[in-house]
Amino acid sequence: MQLGQLQKIEAELLELGYRILAISPDLPENLKASVEKNSLRYVRLSDSRMEAAKAFGLAFHVDNEGYQRLSGYGMDLEAASGEKHHLLPVPAVYLVGTDGIIQFQYVNPNYRVRLTPEVLLAAAKTDVARIAK
Repeated sequence: MQLGQLQKIEAELLELGYRILAISPDLPENLKASVEKNSLRYVRLSDSRMEAAKAFGLAFHVDNEGYQRLSGYGMDLEAASGEKHHLLPVPAVYLVGTDGIIQFQYVNPNYRVRLTPEVLLAAAKTDVARIAK
């Protein structure tokens, strides 16, 4: 849902010099189906082994109770990732400058609380204004 909301501001982000890249714990073939189903235009990358999530300090282990709860919702972590690690990433959003430096970050362990597109766009505009000086 969040990625769909970000797609609404993609044109404005592109004008500011940014592009959206999404990193997902899903297998590449699952990403392709999701892109087609939701008509997503931006790049989605697979991190099914959770190596990027670990490197960013975002990976967390889903305990047995959580795994069973997700299974009850029809979510099969092992089928989605092709792995048995039972890891998921904490949702995070970064604005990265052309120099590779993170200019803005939003990380919230409560997956229900997501960064709004309006706040991200405001941060991007502020960052562009700062860089232009």
